[in-house]
This record gives sequence, structure tokens and C-alpha cells, in this order.
Amino acid sequence: MEYLRPRIFIAALRGGSGKTILSLGLISAWREKGLRIAPFKKGPDFIDAGWLSFSADRPCHNLDPFLMNKEQIIGSFLSNSEYADLSLIEGNRGLFDGLDISGRYSTAELAKLLNAPLIIILDVTMATRTVAAIIMGCQCFDPGLNIAGVILNKIAGTRQETLITKSIEKYCNLTVVGSVPKLKNNIFPERHMGLIPYQERNHSEKAISWTKSIVKDNLQLDEIWRIANEVKHIETDIKSRKSESIVITGNDSPRIGFIRDRSFWFYYPENLNQLERIGAVLIEINSISNKGLPPLDALYIGGGFPESQAQALADNKTFRDSLKRQIERGLPVYAECGGFMYLGESLAVDNKTYPMVNALPVKFLLKKKPQGHGYTILEVSQSNPFYSLGEILKGHEFHYSKPLIANEKDIEFVLKVSRGHGIDGLRDGVCRKNLFATYTHVHAGGNQTWAKNLYRVAVNHKKNR
Repeated sequence: MEYLRPRIFIAALRGGSGKTILSLGLISAWREKGLRIAPFKKGPDFIDAGWLSFSADRPCHNLDPFLMNKEQIIGSFLSNSEYADLSLIEGNRGLFDGLDISGRYSTAELAKLLNAPLIIILDVTMATRTVAAIIMGCQCFDPGLNIAGVILNKIAGTRQETLITKSIEKYCNLTVVGSVPKLKNNIFPERHMGLIPYQERNHSEKAISWTKSIVKDNLQLDEIWRIANEVKHIETDIKSRKSESIVITGNDSPRIGFIRDRSFWFYYPENLNQLERIGAVLIEINSISNKGLPPLDALYIGGGFPESQAQALADNKTFRDSLKRQIERGLPVYAECGGFMYLGESLAVDNKTYPMVNALPVKFLLKKKPQGHGYTILEVSQSNPFYSLGEILKGHEFHYSKPLIANEKDIEFVLKVSRGHGIDGLRDGVCRKNLFATYTHVHAGGNQTWAKNLYRVAVNHKKNR
């Protein structure tokens, strides 16, 4: 079967080159014209994906070749771009950067898989004709890649812009579709290794409007739109799966809560969607404003930045106490990264310690450097409510917190680390009663059993109460 979906891939030669800002601006500028844009993010990133969702006013889906196979990637792209006028996929890191010398899981490999025309953003600081040589190098390095245009970033003046543009047109036979000057007032400050989450910004709409003005003033929107529409069909025999068999419906459906607020918002859309598709009733909960847990059959706490809201989390003692009581009574809880931190005894940030839920005998200390960052491969080494012994999990971790465990005899580790850091470089996953907490984020678009496992545990708890 063939699918023709207008699409454009935005890439760069390194991280921090302006991919997200220009992607946001493109989406906003096209939406201003009444067009429907489906956003996608290459890799496991939550923050950029959150901004892309905010700009497009629809969920951004992550396409990750490490966490997903080719069938799953194409299936996700086709199903989530079906009702859009155009899809924009933002790459990550450098164009050819992968996990090994062959470039496995790189932006370039994903662009080829989706048969998408690619626009490269280039930082041209203190360079002119050499920029053309760099583009030629990319063309020769992988002739199978459809490099369709170039955006020049951090242009110093008209003379530099003209010389670079003419050089690229002559030697690379490519169109320069935009030239962005050096921006004096970047209103997207970075923290850790990405943009500040849009939930933490008081003027998110103003920030998006700023990106739109940059794009409208400096990019050739019509030419980029033309490139995005001159695409080849995606040939596949994959049929997008829009629904799963619903196991329980109506009043018998399990109620699965998930905490989504300023602290916890790292959720892949697929994780929540799959729970709903197999019959769960999702209950959104706010750990900062809610006074207690509603009636639930299971709870899912995603990642985020609890350290940025540590005081607010600590102040809501009634909610923390309510959650701890339910955990003690056997409520199934699945927690990832920030959720893991929240369930510990305390969180220390900038020499101040904040009380947390105290459901696990672990204290967390926020460090200045990453304690774990990158893809993970884990083996289930101990029995637990959610995974089978020997099961292999692939995921992603990104945390600056360090767990402090006074007595390891009080901790039951259930995951063995094959790749990544986890808790101590060797182990991850803590289990207590029906609580499972880990630093690793699992993408349900690649792990077909994740949602079913959480659903099963919720159903069993509902039956046995």
C-alpha cells in the first residue's frame, strides 16, 4: 500500500543549532494560515516534544529507532499524520550521529526510512564558502539522503549571506530557504540539555509568537511548503493499528490515574492512548492542587522536574499522605524517573531538603551533572507485579538526581542494567508491595506489553479489593 503524506524533516549538524525554535516557528506560521500540522520528534526527548505539541495544538509523537522497530515507526507516522495537511519531523543532535560508526538510529537513518525531504540548519558563524563544502560533504557522505534545502543561522550581514548562498547554489545545487540573523534576545533559556519546559514559562504563547515572527521574517515559507509537498509515497504493507481489543468495558473498566501537572508531565502520548484503547478509564490528577487521591485501581506517575516544584510538592502534605496510605494498602503504582523521586523520603535541592511521599526508603540528592542520560537496556531479574522474569526492557533515562540508600536490605532491586546507569550503574527498578519505580522511561509505541501489563495489574487489584 502507498501513502502520500506531505512532510519535511528539520535537521542540523549538532545540537543547539536552532532546530526546535525554527520548527516551532514553522508550525505556528502555517497554523496561522489555517493549516493542520502534525509534529514529530526524533528520539526520546520530552521537552522539545512538549513545545512542539503546544505550538501545533495537537500531540507530538516521538519516532525513536532505538525504542521502536521500522514497522512501529512507520505505523505511528502514518496513523498520526492522517488528518494533517503536513507533517514536520524535528531531528536530534547531529544529522549523522548514532550509536556507532555506522550511524545506527541517527536522524539521517530516520529521514531515509520516512522518505522525507530534509532541510539542514547550519550555524555559519565566522564562515562563508566553507559552508558549501560542509553541505557537499553531507551529500557525498550519504547520497541516499534527500537533502532538499538549507537554512543559514546566525548570519552576520548581507555580504556573508550572499556569498554563502551563491556558493551553496553553485556547488551543491541546493536552495537556501532562509537566513536567520544572530538573535540578541533568545527568550528560550536552556536548562540541563534542552529548553525550559513550556509548562514552566509564564509567557509560553509569547515565546511561540516570537518564533513565528523569526520564521516569517527570515524563511521562505512557500518554498519550504513546496519542498514538503514534493514527496514520494511511503510504500508499506503496514496497516496502522487504531485500536486494540477492549478487555473490559463500561462500569467494569479499571480506573487508572496519572499525575500530570507542573512537576510530572513526561508522558509519551502512546502510553496513555494505549491504556485507553484497551479499556482503561484514565483519571488525570494534580499532585500540587489535589487534596487526595480519587478512587483508583492503579496509578501511573511519569517523569518531569519535581526539583523545580519541590516546595509546592512538599507543601501539599495531604496529597502525599493520601498517596502513601493507598500504597500501603496495595494500590498498584508504576513510577518513572521524577515519579520515582517523588515516592522517596526526601528530595535535596540547593542545600535545602523537601519531604516527599516517603513510600520508599530512598533519599534523593539533585546534582549539578547528569547521573544518567541516554538509552537503557534492562533485564528483569526479580519478580514484580508488572514484568516477567528475564524480560528485556529498552528505554531512556535522563536524571540529575542521585539516590541515597541507607540500608540496601530495605530495597528490592528488580532490574539488571545492561546499558545505562539506572540507580548505581548495575541495578534499577525498586519494588515494594505493588509499587514499581525506575529511572527508565518506556515508550509504549515500541513496547507492546507495557500498557497491557499495567492494565492487567489494575484489573487484578480491582477484583481483589
